[in-house]
Amino acid sequence: MKRLLASTVATALLFIGTSVSAQSFVRYSQNGGEVSWGMIHDDGIHQLTDAPYLSMDHTGVVVQREDVKLEAPVDPNLVFMTAFNFRSHISGDPAEYPGLFTVPAGSIVGPEDPIVRPAESRNLHYEAEMAIIVGKHAENVSVADAADYIFGVTAGNDVSERSWQGGDIQWVRAKGTRGFNAVGPVLVQGADYKNIQITGRLNGEVRQEENSSDLIFGMEEMLSYISKYFTLEPGDMIWSGTMGSTRAMEPGDVYEVELSGIGVLSNVVVQGK
Repeated sequence: MKRLLASTVATALLFIGTSVSAQSFVRYSQNGGEVSWGMIHDDGIHQLTDAPYLSMDHTGVVVQREDVKLEAPVDPNLVFMTAFNFRSHISGDPAEYPGLFTVPAGSIVGPEDPIVRPAESRNLHYEAEMAIIVGKHAENVSVADAADYIFGVTAGNDVSERSWQGGDIQWVRAKGTRGFNAVGPVLVQGADYKNIQITGRLNGEVRQEENSSDLIFGMEEMLSYISKYFTLEPGDMIWSGTMGSTRAMEPGDVYEVELSGIGVLSNVVVQGK
């Protein structure tokens, strides 16, 4: 797993080298200790004083990838998700407005964490998605101005328990159970979120693939729509919604979500007690 993530960080470094405006960030811990933010440079991960959407100041501490555990490169208070946002994932005509719902921030896990299938779950599905991170306080933002409020992009797997989703009145348990939503491995500032290829692979086999340009409601539309009703703060997340059809994952399966030019999120499914 660390070899794959090291390769992902190397890819991020290459991506930085091809675009002066792009930077990659991670959250990491050492020996189970305090979690820090870092910016990826050629010589390692440079620790930041705060989240990058709050401050780019460096502390002077540099760590190497092999010496740390990568955590989810996000730290939101609010997590908004989007339902039925690719035509390939719906039947009939799309809705007139986004299918919006929220999940607890505690449902998020990182690129080196497992996805835990709850003991009573029998129909746990993958959902490859792209997520954006809000960069500043946002209320009643117009679509035209929304790009100024988007800090960066990361990959996500919106794990969903379909039996619960169909049986519960709300989706919060099916979509927001502790540890369901994997994110990472990097947060990239400067990526073209309007043209990112999103690929999902189950045990190496491609199961989902589509471009963010095919979204029914783009990420700027999503941010504008959400900000009409909710106050967004730096670090809050908005997920894109998934594409195509999804299937169940079993313990031992590995699901990967790759965003072109950004990196690969890979998590193993384990059985919970």
